[in-house]
Amino acid sequence: MTHWAIEQLLPHAGRMVWLDRVVEWDAERVVCERTVRHGDLEVTAEGLPTWAGVELMAQAIAAWNGCQVLSAGGQVRPGFLLGTRAYRADGDFFPPGARLLVEATRTFHDEDGMASFACRITAAGTQAEARLTVFSPPDPTPFLDPRHHSLDPTGNAP
Repeated sequence: MTHWAIEQLLPHAGRMVWLDRVVEWDAERVVCERTVRHGDLEVTAEGLPTWAGVELMAQAIAAWNGCQVLSAGGQVRPGFLLGTRAYRADGDFFPPGARLLVEATRTFHDEDGMASFACRITAAGTQAEARLTVFSPPDPTPFLDPRHHSLDPTGNAP
């Protein structure tokens, strides 16, 4: 199993990369790691709010996709989080210094790029879980280019 730096796997940059590394991955699952550190985005004196777990889960899915694409010789591209169902966390914060394991397992996918993942975050004293629905089209350009949207940049219909 090949391991890449997390920055190679995500279409994010700088402080927007919230994961530290991929621990393991295969055709249907990924486990990533994050240590909660003071000074990181959204981290307060109490720690990282558990609502931020949705972003950690989404980035784990993006890292899984990055592993799949790079192992096939492709190029990492943006994907889209379409929805989150049944997000539950048993606390309000992941405390400073906590080592978070973020796991995502693919439960559904189709040939058009739609997929669903069962996700969970485990840390000493705090757990979170959810189902995320994502879309990873072969060519994301039409979804990123405002010329292809039904509204112009001012919010008016063309």
